[in-house]
Amino acid sequence: MKDLYRLARTLVWLAFFGALYQELKKPDAERTWHGKVAGVVPYDFRVPTYDRLREAYWNPDSDEIFSERVFGVGWAVNIPAAARKVAALVDQYADASRSLRGPKKRASSRGSE
Repeated sequence: MKDLYRLARTLVWLAFFGALYQELKKPDAERTWHGKVAGVVPYDFRVPTYDRLREAYWNPDSDEIFSERVFGVGWAVNIPAAARKVAALVDQYADASRSLRGPKKRASSRGSE
């Protein structure tokens, strides 16, 4: 588990420095400070705005769980979309569990026999 944590931390640092390198190798006029490292990992080093924060972390109209992070490298979690997906998985698990258990049997009363 410790090795997996180190690998993840190393990948995050590589993406961070890759993003910086990607921006710094551009001429000053072409630097946008946001984009994707190797066309995959999003980064954004601009000052966050309220609208971008809301769009990334609280967008109930979107079905995408992961959106581009507002500041830094990586992805943000769209909380309403994630909550819907988790609720759907819980409902699916509950339905499958209920069907496996079958119908409930009534306890017979032995006192009347």
